Amino acid sequence: MLGVPYFMGEPMPFLGQIGDVDLLEPDLGPGTPQQRMAVLYRALADTVARDPGRPVIAGDCVSAIGVLAGLQRRDVDPTLYFFDAHGDFHTWETTPSRFIGGMPLAMITGRGEQTIVDGAGLRPLSDDRVVLVDARDLDPGEPVGDSGVEVLGVGEVAESAPRRGPLHVHVDVDVVDPGDMPAVNYPAPGGPRLEAVAEALRRLASTGRVVAVSFSSWNPARRGAPRAAEATLRLVESAVG
Repeated sequence: MLGVPYFMGEPMPFLGQIGDVDLLEPDLGPGTPQQRMAVLYRALADTVARDPGRPVIAGDCVSAIGVLAGLQRRDVDPTLYFFDAHGDFHTWETTPSRFIGGMPLAMITGRGEQTIVDGAGLRPLSDDRVVLVDARDLDPGEPVGDSGVEVLGVGEVAESAPRRGPLHVHVDVDVVDPGDMPAVNYPAPGGPRLEAVAEALRRLASTGRVVAVSFSSWNPARRGAPRAAEATLRLVESAVG
């Protein structure tokens, strides 16, 4: 796997918990979190463009921008399946928290903050190229429902025909119910069990059209981190078929 051990542009030494991983650790230099992440995810895009086949595991969902940008450099324009307990669809105008980690899917679709998108070299995806999976914990005013993004449950993904064409599967591990996936920063109870998420990932992998797989990890400082690492590896195995 390719590891990107950063959370919001700051080092996050979590990858020792999952064994042998090649680390991407560029010099990010000074600057705002957006500027540092622009450098980081430009480097990730460079790496994915050279070698798109490896699963990517990173500290946050903004990493999906770098993976998509790298695929586009190879003239691959996938549909994004974005598994997340949250919408990640805020802009500066809607966010109650001012947290960039609540914005990546909005960024990917060309909304709001674009520093990281521009830095990574991503051409934003149209709404109809995005499937948001199991976003059960949306903030008031988070405008997913006003967009053209399709929203499905994990069970619907497992039981329905996947979109045509190439697929990029991104998984924030907090999509799994915290009973099976402890140690996440923003747990959202009432989610699907680990095996249900694994089954949905296997369904997508069975198409043979998954061109990239990326994950946003657990928090290694939280209780239950070793169990979360083991559960994440099970999801990676399911996603790569």
